[in-house]
Amino acid sequence: MSQPPAIGRPPRTFIGRARREWASLAVPTPRPAVFDPAMVAHLPPPVRRWLVHAIVPGTALLQSVELAMHGEIRLGTWRRFEAAQILTPPQGFLWAATAHLTVLPVSGFDRYSNGTGEMRWRLLGAVPVMSGIGADITRSAAGRLAGEFILVPAAALGPAIVWEPVDDRRAVARVSVGEREVRVTVEVAASGALESVTLRRWGDPDRSGYREHIFGADFQDEAVFGGFTIPRTASAGWWYGTERWSEGEFFRFTIDRAVYR
Repeated sequence: MSQPPAIGRPPRTFIGRARREWASLAVPTPRPAVFDPAMVAHLPPPVRRWLVHAIVPGTALLQSVELAMHGEIRLGTWRRFEAAQILTPPQGFLWAATAHLTVLPVSGFDRYSNGTGEMRWRLLGAVPVMSGIGADITRSAAGRLAGEFILVPAAALGPAIVWEPVDDRRAVARVSVGEREVRVTVEVAASGALESVTLRRWGDPDRSGYREHIFGADFQDEAVFGGFTIPRTASAGWWYGTERWSEGEFFRFTIDRAVYR
C-alpha cells in the first residue's frame, strides 16, 4: 500500500477554488481554552463519559483537524484508497482521495464549505468521471459534516451543538450546519469509547431520488493524537442498523495521522 498523503498542505490534486477552500478551513483556532473535566458536568451522562475519555485535562480545545487515512470504498466492488481531509465543524470539510480502479487511479474531492457542497472526481487526474453541485449535494454534504464532528472532540463543547439525553448509552447532538440542524445520535461504551453515530442523511443511494435515509458509522478501535482520543477504524454507510446495511455500507477507513490546529 502506498503511504498516506502528507498533512499540512493541500493535496497536489487541488486547484483553484478547492485549494482556497482548504486554506480557509485550515486556520488555527484563535485563543483556545484548555480542557477541564468540570466543563462537561452539565452534559448528558454518555457525553460526559465520552469527553472525559477523549480529551486529556489541560489539552487546548482545538477546533480543526487535518487527517491522513486509508481504506476501502465501494465503487461497484471494494477499491482501496488513500485520502487527506481538513475538518472544521461546523464550518466545513474537504476530503481529497485517490481510489484505485484496477491500474487506473481516480482522484478528486468532496467538500462542504461556505454554505455549499460539491464533489469532483477525475480519472488519471484529467478525465471527468463524477461531479455534482446544487441543493441536494449541499444538503447531503452538510449531513456528512454533522456526523463527523466526533473526530474533533472539542466541537462537542461548542455553541453549534446542543445535547439531548436519551439513555445511559446514547445522546443526541443537535448540530447546526449553516441554516440546517442535523440530529446525530452518539452511542458510548461504559469505557467512554465511542461505539457508533447515526443520523438521517439526505441522499440518493438507491437511485430513486433524493430523500432522507438512515446513515451511520460503527467504530472498531481508537488512537490518540495530540491529547485527543478518536475512532481510528470505522465502517460507514447507508441504512446502518437495518436489514439493508450489507448493501448500504460503502466506506471503511483507518486514520493514520491527525494534526489538530
